[in-house]
This record gives sequence, C-alpha cells and structure tokens, in this order.
Amino acid sequence: MYFLTGWPRRLLCPLRSEEEPFHIQPSSQRLYFAVLSETQLSIWFSRPSVLIVSYIESAKAAAQFGSYQKAEWKPDDSMIAVATAKGYILLFDVLGGGEDKSLYEPVYPKGSPRVKVTPGYKEEQCAPALSLEMKKPVDLEAPITSLRSLQEDLLVCTTDGYLHVLHWDGLGSNGRKSICLTTIPFSLDLQSARGGPSLDLEEVHIRCMEYCVTLDGFAVVLSDGRLGFITPLSNTITADQLQGVWAADVNDGTCVAVNNKYRLMAFGCAGGSVLVYMIDTTTGSMQLSHKLELTPKHYPDIYNKTGPVKLICWSPDYSVVMVTWECGGLSLWSVFGAHLICTLGEDFAYRSDGTKKDPVKISSMTWGAEGYHLWKQHNQEQVLLHGEDRLYLTCGDPSQVQSTSDTQPHTHMHPHDGSPLHHPPDPDSSLSQGLSTLLGHKHWHVVQIHSTYLESNWPIRFAAIDTAGQCMAVAGRRGFAHYSLFTRKWKLFGNITQEQNMTVTGGLAWWKDFVVVACYNFIDQQEQLRLYQRSSNLDNTYASVTKLHSDTLLLNVFRDLVILFRADCSICLYSIERRNDSPYPTASVELLQEVSMSRYIPHPALVVSVTLTSVRTETGITLKAPQQAGMAESIMLNLAGQLIMLQRDRSGPQVREKETPANNKKLLPFCPPVVLAQCVENVWTTCRSNRKKRHLLEALWLSCGEAGMKVWLPLFPRDHRKPHSFLSRRIMLPFHINIYPLAVLFEDALVLGATNETVLYDGMQGSSEPLEALFPYCTVERTSQIYLHHILRQLLVRNLGEQALMLAQSCASLPYFPHVMELMVHVVLEEEATSREPIPDPLLPTVAKFITEFPLFLQTIVHCARKTEYALWNYLFAAVGNPKDLFEECLMAQDLDTAASYLIILQNMEAPAVSRQHATLLFNTALEQGKWDLCRHMIRFLKAIGSGEMESPPPTPTTQEPSSTGGFEFFRNRSISLSQSADAIATGKFNLQKTFSMPSGPCVKGREAECAENMYIDMMLWRHARHLLEQVRLRDLGCFSAQLGFELIGWLCRERNRVARVEDFVSALKKLHKDFLWPFPVIPGGSISSPLKNGRCRTVLSTRLLKSQSADSLLNSDMDTAPPQAASANHTWLDGLGQRPKDMDTASSAHSSQHSPQTHDAFLSLLTNKVEEYSVGSATDLTETSSVVDGDWMMVDENSSSLSLSQAELEHISMELANKGPHKSQVQLRYLLHVFMEAGCLEWCVVIGLILRDANVIKQVLGFLDSPEVPQDTVQSVRNGLLAVDTWVSTDCLGYKPFLNLIQPQLQDLMDSAAEQVQPEAFQPSSQSSKLGGSEGLGGTAVPRPEDSRGVTAPLGLALPSLEPAGNFPRPPSEDCPPEQTEEQGDEEGAYDCTLS
Repeated sequence: MYFLTGWPRRLLCPLRSEEEPFHIQPSSQRLYFAVLSETQLSIWFSRPSVLIVSYIESAKAAAQFGSYQKAEWKPDDSMIAVATAKGYILLFDVLGGGEDKSLYEPVYPKGSPRVKVTPGYKEEQCAPALSLEMKKPVDLEAPITSLRSLQEDLLVCTTDGYLHVLHWDGLGSNGRKSICLTTIPFSLDLQSARGGPSLDLEEVHIRCMEYCVTLDGFAVVLSDGRLGFITPLSNTITADQLQGVWAADVNDGTCVAVNNKYRLMAFGCAGGSVLVYMIDTTTGSMQLSHKLELTPKHYPDIYNKTGPVKLICWSPDYSVVMVTWECGGLSLWSVFGAHLICTLGEDFAYRSDGTKKDPVKISSMTWGAEGYHLWKQHNQEQVLLHGEDRLYLTCGDPSQVQSTSDTQPHTHMHPHDGSPLHHPPDPDSSLSQGLSTLLGHKHWHVVQIHSTYLESNWPIRFAAIDTAGQCMAVAGRRGFAHYSLFTRKWKLFGNITQEQNMTVTGGLAWWKDFVVVACYNFIDQQEQLRLYQRSSNLDNTYASVTKLHSDTLLLNVFRDLVILFRADCSICLYSIERRNDSPYPTASVELLQEVSMSRYIPHPALVVSVTLTSVRTETGITLKAPQQAGMAESIMLNLAGQLIMLQRDRSGPQVREKETPANNKKLLPFCPPVVLAQCVENVWTTCRSNRKKRHLLEALWLSCGEAGMKVWLPLFPRDHRKPHSFLSRRIMLPFHINIYPLAVLFEDALVLGATNETVLYDGMQGSSEPLEALFPYCTVERTSQIYLHHILRQLLVRNLGEQALMLAQSCASLPYFPHVMELMVHVVLEEEATSREPIPDPLLPTVAKFITEFPLFLQTIVHCARKTEYALWNYLFAAVGNPKDLFEECLMAQDLDTAASYLIILQNMEAPAVSRQHATLLFNTALEQGKWDLCRHMIRFLKAIGSGEMESPPPTPTTQEPSSTGGFEFFRNRSISLSQSADAIATGKFNLQKTFSMPSGPCVKGREAECAENMYIDMMLWRHARHLLEQVRLRDLGCFSAQLGFELIGWLCRERNRVARVEDFVSALKKLHKDFLWPFPVIPGGSISSPLKNGRCRTVLSTRLLKSQSADSLLNSDMDTAPPQAASANHTWLDGLGQRPKDMDTASSAHSSQHSPQTHDAFLSLLTNKVEEYSVGSATDLTETSSVVDGDWMMVDENSSSLSLSQAELEHISMELANKGPHKSQVQLRYLLHVFMEAGCLEWCVVIGLILRDANVIKQVLGFLDSPEVPQDTVQSVRNGLLAVDTWVSTDCLGYKPFLNLIQPQLQDLMDSAAEQVQPEAFQPSSQSSKLGGSEGLGGTAVPRPEDSRGVTAPLGLALPSLEPAGNFPRPPSEDCPPEQTEEQGDEEGAYDCTLS
C-alpha cells in the first residue's frame, strides 16, 4: 500500500527558459522521463534526477508545427513521438553516446570492489549521454487529442473523428492507416446483433484513449462525454475488425486510465467522481464495479466543488490510483476504492491560522520507478512498509522477542534453530508485551537499507519479513541483502559478481532461518529457486539451488512448503527439509506437485497473489476433533480481484497412512476452482492452531477496498453434537473498519494498519509560498482496530447466537473485551434508536440477551448508557431491563461502583424519591463495606437530590466517562453545599479557607430542604455508628468517623447511656486485641527499674521523632521543658474546657451553629500531608469545638507550636513502647481513648485503658466514678466489668496480672465505695463535662497536653491527621505481633486517611 512521506522534492531545470513545462511522460521502464514545454523537449534521468538532453525548436519550425502538446515513448526507449498543436506528429530518435560516453558516473573509493567490471555497470549506474534527432514530421491535418504506443504501432486520435495507426518506423507504404469512428459498430454488449454503426457518431471524436493489454482493447472517452470500449476482433487493427460497447447512462466523461493487472477501466467524470468499469466476460458489456468519490462525511466543504476529473494515474503495480481535479488537489484510492489520502482537506487545505490555501493545480503527473515517490507491504501478521531507502516495521523494541503476541506460537516451528531469537518466551508475558507494543505507540522501527547495496541495485523491488518480525530481506535490481534486528547488521554478498549475476524475479520469503529466493541466473541463463542460511555468509557456496523450468512470477511459503506461480500459469509445490549432514546447515528442496491453471487464467500477469492455506470447507469438522492443524488443504489465488480456491480432492480412493511408505509423499489432487469473493485486495490466513480460538485461527480474512473487510468464518457444532445438515460449514461476514488493513492479528482480534498524518510548517510567511508551505510534512503512523464486535453482531443478525457465544467466550480474556461489548451495544443502539422508520426485527434485545451471558453485563450497559445521549436511554433500557432492577443486581453482586453509575441514570429517569431510596441502599452498603470514597460521593449525591427536588423535569445528564470512583463528576456543575469533611480529604491541602455556598433557588426553601437532607444523612450515619458500636468494632468506628468527618464525640455524648455502654468487658477486650492486632501481654521475666525506663524512653522517642519526616513541630521544641510550663498549658486548656458545657449541649443538634459559626481555641499537631509516622501523643492533641457542616474554617500552620513532655509522661510513653503493639494501633487506640474520655463514656475508657495497660487512665476514670453526676448504673457496670476481667485474667490471661496488681488500690477503693451507696443526683451535662475536663487535665499524664493555642480559631469539623502513615515508611513490626499480621493489617486499612473533628 502507498503512503505519502516527507515533503515533495523540487527539481530545478539548469537551462534558462521562459517556458513553463506542462507535460511529463516516463519511459516504459521509468529510467527516463520526457518533459515538454511549448517548444522544448527535455529528457531527464530518474536516479539521480539530472537533465540529460534538451531539444529546442527553432522559431520558424515552431510557427509551422505549433506548440508541443503530448509525448509518447516507443516501448524500447529508442524513440519519442511528440504531438503538436497544428496536427503534426514529430518523431525523435534517442541516440546513445557510444561506448564510453556517459554524462554522470558514480565515483567509488579506492579499493572498492564496485569497479567498472561489474556487468550492466554502464547502463544501470551511469547517466548516459543521449542525443535527440528529429525525423520527418507526419501531418495528420487535424488537432491531436490522444497519443498511445502499442507494440510497434503508434495510435493517434484526432478531432476530425479518425483513429490513425502509425508504424514507429512510419515511412513505409503501410506505415499509416486511418479508421473513421463512424465505421465502428457500437452496442451495449457484444451479444447484440452487429448491424453496422448503431449510434450517431457524426461530429464526435475520441477525446482520450488507453489500451488495456489484459482486456485486449481500448477504453475511450468520446467528445460528447460517452464512455466506450473498443475490441479488435483479430490481431490487426482494421476498420472492419473493431467492435465497440457503451457504458449505459453516462455522458460526462473527461479522461480514462486502465488497470492491466485487475482488468479495470477508470473513467473520470465532469462531476468529480471516477467510475471504475470492468468487462463482463460472458456478455462483453461494461459493468460498473465501483465509484471513487469524496464523501460529504469526510470532506463536507469540497466534495461537490472539485470540478471535473483532470487526470487519473495507476501505480506501476496497479494497486492504487491517483486522481487530480481541475480545481487542483491529489487523492489516492486503493484499487477497489478504499480511500487513502486527499490533499483537499485538513492540513493540506488550511494553514495553521485557519486560512484556506489554494489547492496545488496539477497539469501532469506520473509514477516513478517501482512507484516510489509516493510506497508497499508483506506477511500475514507483521506490517512491513518499504520506502525508497528504508524499511518501516511495526515491531516494538527488537530486544524483546515479542514483536507481536503472535510470534509466541511460532516458536514451536523452530525446533532446531539455535539462534537466540526463537527460544520459546514465557507465554504469559508474550500477550501483555505484545499488545502493548502493538497498541501502545504509533511509531515505527525504521531500518535504513544498506547504502552500498542500494547505490548499485536501486530500486528495491521486493521486501520480506520473517514470522517473528526479527529478520528482513530486500531485493533490488540485482542480488539481495538481509538484515537482523537482533544483531542490527546487514549481510551483503561478499562476492560482487555473484550479486550482479542474479536478479530476483518471483520474490523473497523466509522459511525458519533461511531466505527463499526465486531468481534468474544470468550466467546459466535459467530460473532457480535458492535457499540461503541466515547465519552463514551470503555466498552461493552456502546456498541450495534448484533449477526451475519456467519463469517464476510469485513465491510464498507455508509451513515446510514453497508454492510458486509460474509464467506458464502453473502452480508448483515444493517441500523443504533441513539437512544437517554438511558442515554448514543446508536445506533440500523436492518437487511435490504441479497444478496447471492455464484453463482458468487468461493472462499470468492477472494473478495478484498465491497462497497455501489450511482452510477447507468439507464436513466433519467438529470442535472435539480439530482437523489436522496446519495441513496444506487449499490454494488461494487472487486473480485480478477474484479470490479463487482450489481444495484437495478427497473424493477419490483414500490411501491410509500406514500403507504409504514414509518417503513416498503422494499428495492428493486439487478440485476444480471455486470463486469465494470478488474485489479482493489482500488475503490473510495462518497455519497455527489454538484449540481455544479456532474460530479466529481457522478463518480467512479478506480486505475488499471500499466494501471493507470480509471474514470467512468456520461454524462449529456446539460440543460434540451432530452437525445440522442445513448449517453450512463456513459463512462469509462483511464488516467495515476505519483504517486500511495491512495485517491481521488472529488471536488478538486486531487489524493493524497505517495512516498518513500531517504536520504543518509555517517557516516562511513571505509573499511567495515555498513548496514546503503548500504541502504539510507527511508522516506515516501505525494504527490498529478491534473488529470482534462487528463479527459478533453479524453472527447475531444471522441468528447464529451460539456461534457468537463460542467466539466471544474464546476471546473473553483479551484486555479490551469489555470495550468490544460496549462498542457492540453502542453501535446497535445508535443505529436503531435514531432510525426514522420502525425496525421490523430490532437487534438490540438480542444483543442485550447475548451480553447477559458475561459477567461484564452490568458494567457494559451502564458505561454504554453514560456515553450515550439521554434521549436514547428509554430505548436502551426497554431492551436490557429496568435500571432499578439492574441497580439491585449490582448491589447483590457487591459491585458498588457500577451501582453508583446506575444511580446517576436513575436520578435522571426516575422521581427524586426513587433515586433517594436507592441512594440510601447504596450508601448503607458502602458504609458497611468501608468504601469511603463512595460514601463521600453518596453524601454529596443525597444532598444534591435534596437541593434538586424543586426542579421538576430531570436534567439531561452530562455524559462523562465513569471514573474509578463510580463517577459522580456531573456534580461539578451544580451549586450545592458539599460536605466539607469529604472535600478536605479530596483536596489534601490543609491551609485552606472555605466558604459556604447555598444552592440556587428560593433561599428559604433551599435551606429547609438542605436541613431536612442533612438530617436524613445524619440519621443514616448515626445508625451506622450505633451498629458498629453494638458489634464492638471500634477500629471501624474510628475509621468511619475519620473518613467521613463524623462528629463522634457529640454523638457519643448523646449515646453515653444508651448504645455507648459496655455489656461484656472481657469479650470487648478480646475483640479489641483482635481488631488492633494487639498482642496479649505475657508475664515479663523481671521488672525494669524506673531510671532505666526513662533512659530507654529518651532514645526510643528521639529516634521515633527523627524518623518522622514532618515532626518539625516536635523537633523544634526542647524535650526537657520545665514542668511549670506544662502546668500553665494545662491551666489554659482547662479554662477553655470551662467555657464548653453550653456547646456540648448544643452539639446534640447537628445544625445549631449552622448559620452562626463560633470559633474556639484549638491546637492540631502535625497536620501535614507528608507525615510518615506519628509520635505517640500526636493523635490525642485534639479538642472538639463545633459541628461538621460549619462555615469558614482554617487550618493551623504546622510549625506553630512546640511540645513539652514531663517526666511522668516520658515514663508513660516508655511503658507504651514496652507493650509492643503495632505503632499505628497504639496511635489509634490513644485517639479513641481521648474521644471516649471527652464524651464521658467511662466504661470504654476503662476497656481501652486496660488494653493499653495505662494505670493513669484507670486511676483517672475510677476517680471520676466518685462524682455525684456519674449515674449509678455506670459505676455498677464498671465494677462488675472489672471483676469479670479479674476472673478472666486469673484463669485465661495471666499477662494482665501485674497490671491489675498495679491498680489494686484503686480497685479496692471502688469495691469499698460500692458498700456505702449514695443516691446519684440527676445527670448534669454542663457540670459533668467541666468536671471531666478538670480531672482529666489535673491528671496530667493520661495524654500529652497541647500548649496554649496562640489564638488560632478552629470551628468544629477539622480534619485529623490520617491514622495511616502517608508514605510507605517501613514500620518496625512488633515482636509479639508476627510480621505477616502487620502486613495483613496494612492491607485491610488501605485508605486510613482519617479526618477528625
């Protein structure tokens, strides 16, 4: 296939001339090209592009003949004919300059083997010195419209309606014949009666004509715009031996070009389209094959403004056609109409500032040698494009063996290959690596062709790549060379004579590590098939040579077979076998079979490709017993776009394997050919087999131009059932893709292609635009496309759901399988829901039913819906089911993120009450599962529903991709109050100020709705907290409070005498040990004296603090601050507490301070993002002041404070460290202790004090029990609980005994006080909390106290430092808690970004 690359090049004529050249005509081999201007004929050499000779007409002759108009070469390049304006044909002899005369010669460095002795050196390497001599002019007495060379004749059409046949030597008696157009009979087909001229051809002449060798006739455009085809009925062209046919209903033809390989005629029309005709072989009539035209979809501005078609030009290999119009521009199509590039749109037509460029107007165009200066490819699964001097490969990094994932199964075909390339790779890695290199980037691996080979053998005619994509071979005019990506080296013939004595005729291919070459040997003057080993030197001594009897046109390799197509229209099969009996590896070649095709092939040049395949149609293929994989079952022959299949004939007497001697390889004959498809450009098939993906691997893939692609898919009976008699064995399915296919990856269900990309250049904005500014810089980029959804859909349309299911299940492991499913739903939905007519048999219900077979069903539907406009939702959900039911299915399947996406759909399709109900369900489930991100989104969602209830019609959703969090992005567009705690976490920045924004709408109503909504959410949060506390899940409770900014202390105050009681101290203690991975204490070997304890604490604490990255605030302070300072700090804190009873009361109403935020002194330590590990005390340096939904708030600067620890506190901390619980659990427990202490939940304080083995806490709490405000049943509960613990310790857990002994005096007091019961007073929250605060403050050792907070204000709802260390700082696992446990624990609380009021 051809692609533009780089910028166009400009050739400057060395001769000064006023005249503009306007016509270019290449010689038959394209070694030279002739350029015409009005009175000048120049001949240029093609490589290097240099002017050889120029003939300038004298003024007198110019006046006689008129200006030059057209030129034509004689087939052997010895003459040129030029047509002039006044009806003359000027014939020029092109004379060589003798033996030694050449204008330009290559100069080689001294000692180079490239000397003048190499054969063909003069003709090929040097630009010869030519001269032009005019012979006698021929006067045709009428202006000339067309000039064409035909073997020894020159055909000239003139405006007087005559067709002149001139002999090139033109001066003899029979040198000239004239045929009048009116004498040629025309009809619509050749079967019509031949009764003289059937049309009125008076005053009509031939405007344009081309001869087609393979159709043996002339395609003509007449002056009135009609199109015709004239066939000579005998070998000579005479008036009575010509017969013409018309193309019906066309009368605006402008020009014509014929395609000899595909037997097509392309006619340009005045309307701007190109009509491509073929000749019906049975009737001889002209049949329209396809049209080439710009579509309004891709070229809306220009598609109908191009003007008439001016020129059409087929490439030298006839695979693409270039078209230009009167208004300018170039467009490239493949032979059967796939559009490749057009310069009338995009960067070609517009400058970077958006202004329109004038399209380049083209007066003449032609293709260079081998079609370069425009571009090709090979192999089934690799894409290899070769440019004039380089190769482009799709492989990724060549150091990976996988260039595509398909290379992996090939490794089994190289059992003897010792090269490092073919060691079987790890099968798991192959897929991932392969796909990433195929899909991941758009760049090519570019290999520069060796300059030494290129300079003497340009142009490159063939290129081949091996199956692994690691080795390439190229062949030019003589010899060949090969390259390995592994060594990054080229191998050239060591002996130049050997290289120059062969030319590759039929092509190149790789077989294992051999290059297979079909070539012509000049010395022996015969065709040969040669195999060269890759690792040996490139030399004929290492080659195995087989003589061939006829010229080879095409060559291909299948497994261990070589298939050749020869010039006598026969096909030969050879087997190759590796032989290791000689010192170097060789291969032996043996002829197996010859098949003559001359009955079916009218002309050998019509065969585009020939391949062996393992495809077959006969019955008896079941999934249970696959056919013998990779047997050569059939030959696929592309004959001028018709795909012909020859299968092995198994109908004759079958010879059983055993009876045949091993060496006698008698192959079955082939059946008569069958036509499989028309308009085929490329064929792909593979010889590999894979039991899991038989549909894809045993299929045949075709590329058919504008008709897209087709796949001939095998159909298998399910399991081992008897196949249906009516079910055919294979089915041809068409599908469209957006790229031009260059290779098919069978297992990966991918098509690889390439596309032209353009880069604008604005270097010079001068008055005259340079060529670079007219054309953008062109690059070729890799593309790939998934096709699986097309095939599944086609199977479903044909009621082959079972086959579709088997195919889909075999591909379900592909990484883009979910995308395939989405695409299928999306395409069908768009088509059916937007159709204007009712669809009699809609496909969407079938597709929906099909997708329910896969676990991805729920995601697929919701993702598809979210990417589709709201108007189509009703149609979609009518087919797939009610979104409410789908939402409930998601909940049952525990797929909460998908359920969240369904919620957005429900919100738009249902009443707010329904979506609130479902949101509540999801919110509760998310709370239960600890999906905090989702919970935060749900809080915002519920608030949004509340504020949005006044809007009657549901708004159209913004269709954004669902994000990993379940996708609630569309709330960005709403003006609603968001939960600040959730936002604080989302932003992750702490020095913030927030303002409160009300929802739009009537102010009062909005506030009422918001209050109700907040209340509703709070009720759910309280219910969840109650549930956690009832189940003694303190750790989950802390996490819940921190993640969602839940006001834990205020809530506990209200629940102090209800759910926040401890029923069973022992089971609570055990549960805490389990939850926090806290080891049960063991009896220590000896007791540690106090001074040592302090010393140890000093070092431990300081290293701890140094480890903590952001402990600036701690490190700034002096560790041994004098106690008086601490005392004063405690004193101010107490005063602060004294002012709080009123707030503690009001905190029970969540919104008391909603509109009048109050500020209090508070101190937050270490509130930074980069905290790695907290000091033990940091979690407790917190005070609660106001409610979650408050207004403006600020964070404390992290360095605003320093910390001082008293001796007693250090003692306490050293005791903690000796407890050996995980550090993080310690921080969490301390924090919870602080919370319960603040809320006055004394029973919980006792339990946590026990697990922390902190005597001061126990003493403090037992001290509070004397207070008259503490209810009597609390005192009773603590007493009973401690007794139960004492009993349990004595029997089951002696490790606690020393600690209980330590607090024995307090316990004794408690027991004693129980004797003299006092009637408790009514509980007074205000005095209680002040008392609590006071005693706690005076205790002084329960928690490290903050200093004065320096007047920093902080209403309630602040974010607490996350309980999870932010970085991956390695925490030393405690000795009592094995490392596995710590690991596990780390995994469980993955998202411990705690916030706390």
